[in-house]
Amino acid sequence: MRQRIMHHGVRRRRERRRRAVWTGGELLVTVGVVLLLLVVHQLWWTNREARQGAQRRVEALEREWGQGGGADSGTAADSGSPSAAPRPPESPESPAERDAPATARDTVPTPDPSQAYAVLSIPRLHLRVPVAEGVGKRSVLNKGYVGHYPGTGQPGRAGNFAVAGHRNTHGEPFRYVNRLVAGDTVRVETSSAVYTYAVDRTLRQTSARDSGVIRPIPRSTVHPAHGYTAPGYYLTLTTCTPEYTSRYRLVVWGKLVSMRPR
Repeated sequence: MRQRIMHHGVRRRRERRRRAVWTGGELLVTVGVVLLLLVVHQLWWTNREARQGAQRRVEALEREWGQGGGADSGTAADSGSPSAAPRPPESPESPAERDAPATARDTVPTPDPSQAYAVLSIPRLHLRVPVAEGVGKRSVLNKGYVGHYPGTGQPGRAGNFAVAGHRNTHGEPFRYVNRLVAGDTVRVETSSAVYTYAVDRTLRQTSARDSGVIRPIPRSTVHPAHGYTAPGYYLTLTTCTPEYTSRYRLVVWGKLVSMRPR
């Protein structure tokens, strides 16, 4: 019976193939672990870090304003109940603004870029976050803040107070704004007053370039049937949609229904 002779060259080739397969497997495992760590970092760590930082900034603003009221403080209009919302302000100046101290209604300070200067609360979502000037990712949004679009109106003023926030990662303050319905309240607190808006309309999806939604009289340029035609006191919340993408924008609009000076 003949014995099969294994040449050294064949052995070396087989050994190289085994090493290549082993090395490839190790690389795949390493890449998988790295990707898993990146996902954990994006979905868990950035949220944890941003939420803690945002909460500290809210507390700092409350100390600066000399009040320690939490998310549940405020008037009946802030309870989230549509029936509790007071009558909308009249145009061009509401009775609440006429009765407010001059420092509250005549002076509109210009916030410094990236500086948190207000607190936005949405009772239905148990949300309470700082509002900062600008919509830069690193300087504002990635900190878990809500960003105010430069050039749009300020809280409680005629025009459109327009803000943006992440829907996923980095605190994701606007993750559930799609759950808001007409009549839900949004409260914006500043050093001089507390403004309450009532959610009025929602545009479920529009282009990321639809600048009409943040104009003084907000109206979509992509979906012209959505928006307003007359001046008023508006609030606009914008975020990305669908979740975990930035292809489109979700828009929620509200109208000012009350103002309470501090």
